[in-house]
Parts: sequence; structure tokens; C-alpha cells
Amino acid sequence: EVQLQASGGGLVQPGGSLRLSCAAGGFPFEGFAFGDYAVGWFRQAPGKEREQVSCIASVGGITYYTDSVKGRFTISRDNAKNTAYLQMNSLEVEDTAVYYCAVRPRWSEGATTATICGAHSNMDYWGKGTLVTVSS
Repeated sequence: EVQLQASGGGLVQPGGSLRLSCAAGGFPFEGFAFGDYAVGWFRQAPGKEREQVSCIASVGGITYYTDSVKGRFTISRDNAKNTAYLQMNSLEVEDTAVYYCAVRPRWSEGATTATICGAHSNMDYWGKGTLVTVSS
């Protein structure tokens, strides 16, 4: 069984930085490695729907960012460590949310950068979230 654990959240002032980590366990799973899965970061603010923040494909290093975080957030992965990261810089109050990581197998990745992960319903496995609070 695949397990994901997001960590690294906390309280930060506007303009500050945080790095989230997503540690994956249970690999290889049914013969497939962590590297065979796209990794997505999603967030959910109070009273709002869960939204895709960023995604990194299983191969090729292809990435996606939602418009509001472009130029501020960077997604990366280290397959040798079964871990993905989300570096968040220039944080804004609007970034306050619970952040989740999730994975989707490469054979179901979408054909465009926006749909490599896409809607949260596309993702197969989820970790518990980590709270990011941006406040002065």
C-alpha cells in the first residue's frame, strides 16, 4: 500500500519561505517505483475547494504550476529518496491552506502540463496534509 506523508508546513510571515516535503512509502508497489508516478501538490483553504498547485511528471521533469504561484513555487523530486518537494518563496496571505501531496501513475497522466495531474479526483493516493499559515 502506498503511503504519503507531507511535512514542512508552519507559520510564516508574508514574503517568507517554506519547503514542503512529501515522503512516499510502500514502493515498489505492484512492481512500480515512486518514479513511475506523477506527484501533485494540492491545497485547500477554509471554505474553498481543493485546488491543484503544482505537479511534476513521472518522467522528463515536466512541471505544472497554477498561475497564482508561478515564479514563486518550485516543485522537484528525488526518486532515490522517494520524496518530492515544494519550495515556496515570497509567500502571500492567500497561500494559507492545508497542503496535500498525491500521486498518479504515469500510465494515467494527462496529455497536457495542466492535466499531468489535473483534478484532485485523478490522483490515486493521498497523504495527510500539512498546514501553511501566512500571516503577519
